[in-house]
Amino acid sequence: MPMIEIQHISKWYGDFQVLTDCTTSIEKGEVVVVCGPSGSGKSTLIKTVNALEPFQEGNIIVDGTTLKDPKTDLAKFRSRVGMVFQHFELFPHMTVLDNLMIGQIKVLKRSKEEAKKKALQYLDRVGLAAHKDKFPGQLSGGQQQRVAIARGLCMDPVCMLFDEPTSALDPEMVGEVLEVMGTLAKEGMTMMCVTHEMGFAKKVSNRVIFMDQGKILEDCSTQEFFENLDARHERTKYFLEKIAMVV
Repeated sequence: MPMIEIQHISKWYGDFQVLTDCTTSIEKGEVVVVCGPSGSGKSTLIKTVNALEPFQEGNIIVDGTTLKDPKTDLAKFRSRVGMVFQHFELFPHMTVLDNLMIGQIKVLKRSKEEAKKKALQYLDRVGLAAHKDKFPGQLSGGQQQRVAIARGLCMDPVCMLFDEPTSALDPEMVGEVLEVMGTLAKEGMTMMCVTHEMGFAKKVSNRVIFMDQGKILEDCSTQEFFENLDARHERTKYFLEKIAMVV
């Protein structure tokens, strides 16, 4: 069974259809990059995977949990799916350490001692153990995003979702976040990443999904996506040409 199954997902905002019959699956340990132009539906798609966005048609199954099942406890489900957002979403009035402990204590019911031990473990892993007593506002954007990744890992997730994790960062800070994500990929974490970082996609991902106007136009291996342009959709070729011009 795949870690993530997305089955014929369609979604509307009122009369506007934002996702149309989206189907794909992600195996355990696979790293999949979702890319496409702004407004293509990629962020909406990834948010449906951990039930932050409801959908009207289709179904999503993550590690055996069916989102369409009314018996599914969505709060409990979300605690098992790590999510890293564009804007960090850290509590500004809490220290870095407390940001990493609160979810473990409130949701996973861990003791303070156990939560602290886990938090320090993952802060060390992202290279920020020395900053545990600082507040988010005292850190750079790249450091805050690394804290957000560590916070997600503290919950022992079955997979990690990244929604444009570097788009709010200064160019100099992008590399440090991508480095942490690359390390996670090497360690076998199942990852679904919405990103414009094509260098990261080439280097780290197993597969690339390309979206436009709410539809999945491409779903192929990373090598196929970047090297077999003749087999790509015309919209994909145009996107890749524009990316190459910018780079």
